[in-house]
Amino acid sequence: MTIDLHFIWTAFKSILPALPMTMFITFIPLFAGAVIGIAVAFIRLSDWKIIKGIVNVYVSFYRGTPVVLHIFLIYFGLPIIAEESLGISLHGWPIVIFVCIALTLNAGAFLSEIIRSGILSVSVQQSEAAISLGMTTTQVYRRIILPQAFVTIVPNLTNMVIAFLHASSIAFLVSVKELTGTANIIASSNLKYLEAFIALGIIYWLVTILFELVGHQIEKKLSAHLRQGVVQ
Repeated sequence: MTIDLHFIWTAFKSILPALPMTMFITFIPLFAGAVIGIAVAFIRLSDWKIIKGIVNVYVSFYRGTPVVLHIFLIYFGLPIIAEESLGISLHGWPIVIFVCIALTLNAGAFLSEIIRSGILSVSVQQSEAAISLGMTTTQVYRRIILPQAFVTIVPNLTNMVIAFLHASSIAFLVSVKELTGTANIIASSNLKYLEAFIALGIIYWLVTILFELVGHQIEKKLSAHLRQGVVQ
């Protein structure tokens, strides 16, 4: 058996147009999940015991179960719940919406932990000193806590983006034509699975390197900004 190097390039060019769909599945859940994550993080830092208990269960479930299970639960379960409980039919909805909902809930759980750990990494003494100088709680968060927390969590956020880039490949199991789904179609159509998946691996690798470079630049910029003093 020989590897068809020419077909690797052909597959690369055929798979690449599916990149926007993969980026959509990667970033929409992350942006939407960030809203959930911020809210959940602050709830978990609060003294609201009942709500805190509920969100702790939410975070524990999504951190303790695989992404593919979340997608299947939303894909198969949400239409049933919507129809039986609300009388709303979700028939005809694009499959990618169910995937994004599942990944958004997953992102919210993981981002809440990242954000919470970033806030907790800032020493209490700094907050107390700022309050003693007359700053309000909002000012303390905006000028002291959040800038330092962001620097701390940037590496984790970068890893989160990369993880979701790779997790988006699971969407092909429910027939979404992102990178992996497209590669699978090309491979099965030409019976050249090895070459098609080599091309797919190269695309994921290149995009991952790009994300790492962007994350490094953001971290470097934020660190330099903090060294100049308190945020105005």
